[in-house]
Amino acid sequence: MPDDAWVVELSEAVPAPAAWTEIRNAATYLPGAAFLVAFVPDEDPDPEPAVHIHSHDEHVVPYEIMRWFMEQVTGQVERCRAAHAQEEC
Repeated sequence: MPDDAWVVELSEAVPAPAAWTEIRNAATYLPGAAFLVAFVPDEDPDPEPAVHIHSHDEHVVPYEIMRWFMEQVTGQVERCRAAHAQEEC
């Protein structure tokens, strides 16, 4: 994939640092290391997106979460292809 491809990542949520508990409206969870990464080409609509799996451990992804992730990837593909089509006009 080209270096300028959009990236959509799925990661496991990890607890925010304990020191943040005293900060008003602070996030309680942060994104952990991504284990599913979709690369969406944005300058050339011909290459298909690619999903890479990065994991040293086994991850169980519930079906609904996987569907949601792939919907996010599909939305990004559609936005990139629409933007590319407008540039050609």
